[in-house]
Amino acid sequence: MDVRMFTVGPVAENTFLFRADGSDRALIVDPGDEAEKILGAVDELGASIEGILLTHTHFDHVGALAPVAKATGAPVWCPEIEAQVIADINSYVPWPGFGPFEDYEADHLLRGGEKLELAGFEIDVIHTPGHSPGHVTFSIPDETAIFSGDVLFQGSIGRVDLPGGDPTGRTLMESIRTLLDTHPDETHVYPGHMGQTTLGAERTSNPFLQELASGDKPLS
Repeated sequence: MDVRMFTVGPVAENTFLFRADGSDRALIVDPGDEAEKILGAVDELGASIEGILLTHTHFDHVGALAPVAKATGAPVWCPEIEAQVIADINSYVPWPGFGPFEDYEADHLLRGGEKLELAGFEIDVIHTPGHSPGHVTFSIPDETAIFSGDVLFQGSIGRVDLPGGDPTGRTLMESIRTLLDTHPDETHVYPGHMGQTTLGAERTSNPFLQELASGDKPLS
């Protein structure tokens, strides 16, 4: 799998452009900002974009959605209970100084549990709430890879104090537990912020996961 990562915007969000090796079909995950940079990478790759996948709809993950979707003509897959956010995005920006962003209507809605066949990949959609209510993780078992959005990071986890998050943190931890229990340690993690990692590395070294593993309900 050929994965290109672009860290964009003032919140340093990771947008991903990926395809099967040598394929002329590609996918985009979470076009957060800097549409020109993303579209330039698409042009350089020379592949058609078969879909845009959204892990969730916080503004730093969808700020470039409308211009990228319009320029590529690619359909958008979005968590169902968050679709209203991208349809009225500026009403959901929690802090001043960001945007304005362009509204967009999703083409396909996701609840988790779906199996997508796009750009030559079989993609499992996993509902992983806690950071946001409809958050999903995109898993590609044949490539031993997940796009984790803002659920799991290198050495950290997603914040839970934003609108729609579970402030107790329990929902997020259960989502992470699901990923760890259903994927091998060598699974490559492409996160929404910070560096790439693996589930095994996070299981053994992430301090947030170590705290959970030492509690009454171990991670493994």
